[in-house]
Amino acid sequence: MGILNVTPDSFADGGANLDPGKALEAALQLEADGADLIDIGGESTRPGATLLSVGEELDRVLPVLERVVAGVSIPISIDTYKAEVARQVLDAGAVMINDVSALSYDSDLARVVAAAGVPVVLMHNRGRSSEMYRDARYEHVVREIRDELWTGIQRAVNAGISRDQIIVDPGLGFAKQAPHTLSALANLSGLMDLDRPILVGPSRKSFLQSALGKAPPDEREWGTAAAVTAAVLFGAHIVRVHGVCEMSQVTRVTDEIRASWDPEGSGWVTTF
Repeated sequence: MGILNVTPDSFADGGANLDPGKALEAALQLEADGADLIDIGGESTRPGATLLSVGEELDRVLPVLERVVAGVSIPISIDTYKAEVARQVLDAGAVMINDVSALSYDSDLARVVAAAGVPVVLMHNRGRSSEMYRDARYEHVVREIRDELWTGIQRAVNAGISRDQIIVDPGLGFAKQAPHTLSALANLSGLMDLDRPILVGPSRKSFLQSALGKAPPDEREWGTAAAVTAAVLFGAHIVRVHGVCEMSQVTRVTDEIRASWDPEGSGWVTTF
């Protein structure tokens, strides 16, 4: 999943794609680099980010979405938690909703998704971006993430969303300090019993600084590669990244390694 932010304040690429023409160029490049789908976001969810109104978000997203839908052949997801934004972008050609609140911020969003019959990503989170780390307190990180995602799944199903249309995301960095995020990533298999595809978004995030030091976002690509490798090895089905060209190579090689794993422990798999 290639990231296309149309915001002035996203932590890694704010302002780069506000113009619909430039956004289309970026989307075409993501497709050429190997993206299987593109996730367009109009509101930054970085720590301390300012909340947008529905009108402001639509003003950013719709002109870009219209150009991108007409220009690329891969599916488009929209990163939003607002029901009215979801309703209009789905009408305009988006085919998936990626919700950082797991349907908890806007009670109408689940009904919009259910009516459209489209996939939805339920991301684990607590609180809002303005108070990102207030609730970053865990006794057992993965167990609590799993249980809270299970609640989100039940919320979706109760609103009429087919369980087969649900994807879960542990929400790396959201209401999690670096040790929480690293634990969530290292123990990703703990989400397997939710029996839903897993999306992981480690790209250029601040938790990487625990190993890299104070590297700015554009200098965290190698760290991202390590996190993507771990995510795929531990069971992620989708990785959400900025550097699609590089990370598509990482995922292809990691997939080959994972496919060669021998559960009997001999270390070798005969393929000829």
